[in-house]
Amino acid sequence: MRNPQFIKKTQSHYARIADIYRSLRITDSEPVLYIKEIIGDKEEITAADVGAGAGRYARLFFEYLGKGNLFLYCYDTNEFMLESLEQYLNDNDIRDYVTKIAMAQELPLGDNSLDAIFCFNAIHFFNTPKFLREGVRVLREGSFLFIYTRTKTQSMKSIWGKHFPSFNQKESELYKTEKLESEIKGTQGLELIETKTFTLSRKNSLTELIERAQSKHYSTFYLYESEEFESSLTEFRGNIRKHYKDPGKIKWSDEKTMYTILRK
Repeated sequence: MRNPQFIKKTQSHYARIADIYRSLRITDSEPVLYIKEIIGDKEEITAADVGAGAGRYARLFFEYLGKGNLFLYCYDTNEFMLESLEQYLNDNDIRDYVTKIAMAQELPLGDNSLDAIFCFNAIHFFNTPKFLREGVRVLREGSFLFIYTRTKTQSMKSIWGKHFPSFNQKESELYKTEKLESEIKGTQGLELIETKTFTLSRKNSLTELIERAQSKHYSTFYLYESEEFESSLTEFRGNIRKHYKDPGKIKWSDEKTMYTILRK
């Protein structure tokens, strides 16, 4: 774990919002389509979704990689999120998966047992060097580890980083690109073969943005004290009205990065 206090607060946060989490966050298909291009049309894929959360990307893995082709191990440290994931996948007639509470650096898998590992929007919660070494252990030679995340710089350029007071200071756990790349390249048995940036179009009303912040769609908002959050939210409203002509149609772009890593 990178910061025990941060992890404790966010665990409590995710337990409270597990049932509504998918409705609060945007799920992008672009990175999953990219994974399909890399993996190709394999008849059988055994993979793990580490930091699987409520399953919003797990469903897309089955949709794009093939329900009949993919078997997915879904790991998270929050039982409430995994319960939500199970309900979601079952409702979508997906059965080729198992869930288990597990730490990223201690996956309950045999050596050389996976064709792929997916880690979406979760790497900042992990002990990354240990997770990468665990990836070397459980991945087969020639298979892939995909890490999809927003970096510190990308977060600072987001609508929250630009306009919500203290957001960048609170969100201290995100990686800088250079540090994450260094940790990947420093792990024996792994090779970073591509770093791809996705530019993702967004559109919301100010009302919708306020609702997301109040629902704490980013765990970062849970790090604010109550009075501090309300004060910051008021300032955020003013900042948005100042920088956008129509608060009912706010358009911007988010950036995220995919690190494609080969198990040598």
